[in-house]
Amino acid sequence: MPSPALVLAIVILFVGEGINIWAEMLSAKLPGTFSLFEPKNLFLFGMVILGCSFLLLGYSLGYQSTKNIWIITAASVVGILITEPILAYLFFHQLPEKGSLVGLILGVIGLIATLVWV
Repeated sequence: MPSPALVLAIVILFVGEGINIWAEMLSAKLPGTFSLFEPKNLFLFGMVILGCSFLLLGYSLGYQSTKNIWIITAASVVGILITEPILAYLFFHQLPEKGSLVGLILGVIGLIATLVWV
């Protein structure tokens, strides 16, 4: 059974990945690459700094609780696999295709296997 510290680390990783992906999606909707560096878009850089801070905290807490970097790496990758399709749908109203859906399902199975077979 995963420890509470590991569960907290995974939640922090998911939040960090979500914030970073959210900033990526917002920047993808900008009219051009140069518009990213306009002062009104500085909040995107703040979002990335906040998201990366969550990722650093999640990796640190997760490694301290498990002493196994692969569990934390798998949780981070699955955080991307779960969060990115949800945010892509919310921002662009596009559903994942068959391959993306299979990848998502396999990612969740991989996270469960990583947590169970420690």
